[in-house]
Amino acid sequence: MTTRPAPPATPAPIPGPGAAPASGAGGGEPVKLWLCPNDGLPPEVAGLLATHWLDAQEQKTASRFLFERDRRQYLLAHTLVRRALALEAGLAEAELVIWRSARGRPFLRPAAAGGPRGGSQLDFNLSHAGGYSLLGIVRRHRIGVDVERLEDRDERAITTIVRTFAAPEREWVARAAAGPARDRRALRVWTLKEAYSKARGLGLGLPFDAFAFTLDDERGVRAFTPPADDTARPWRFVELEPVPDVLVAVAVPADEAQDPVLHLGYGFPWSRAALRSFPLPQPVGGGHPSALRC
Repeated sequence: MTTRPAPPATPAPIPGPGAAPASGAGGGEPVKLWLCPNDGLPPEVAGLLATHWLDAQEQKTASRFLFERDRRQYLLAHTLVRRALALEAGLAEAELVIWRSARGRPFLRPAAAGGPRGGSQLDFNLSHAGGYSLLGIVRRHRIGVDVERLEDRDERAITTIVRTFAAPEREWVARAAAGPARDRRALRVWTLKEAYSKARGLGLGLPFDAFAFTLDDERGVRAFTPPADDTARPWRFVELEPVPDVLVAVAVPADEAQDPVLHLGYGFPWSRAALRSFPLPQPVGGGHPSALRC
């Protein structure tokens, strides 16, 4: 599913062609997504919340930033994580224990007896770029998210990014007119690849030419050729443009018990009141990979 920009006054996506807002009345749990601009929380408020919510390691990390803008970004992102997870797990922000895997992927330590709202089943993923922090949360599965801002990439950076793609993706990007149209195609592929590799917990350890997306300008991901070690399950991939020129991608494994709905919030999650619901696209992938390298 691809969505077009919404007006700046209401920065949330509108459905792609043929889609309609979803009620979220299915039997499973929806995917939760929060997009928060850096000015969505005043610096003094972020600093105060961080003092009470972040653990000793997070506080130490925040103190190491040389530039104040980077420290503010970190505090905003990590207070966002704790607030949104607290809403889902039914625990106080400071009670959440966040660990990291050997590859550096953060995860929520299971609470005793799973916590009051099944906190042991929560997975989350964080991305930030261009003055925005993006957080995805899902239950019983893995999730990967990525956010990129078009104006943050120059021509050299775009060229470097495209070189990491599989041959069919490079060809698809090259067919667009040079300039903004080609840059947009390149960053669409990049955000999807980032989201998928983060959902797998592999990050940049997964070669980006080992799997490929077939994209449409209006209807998002049409097909997915997985890497050799991931052929048994299909995936759902979401593309959004919540505000103009800010591209978001989400990757979650698909199964029959999943409620195919995404709940999107914009700004700092003081409550769930701002969430909007949209249908997730149909699953893709789960087949046999083909040779992608040229």
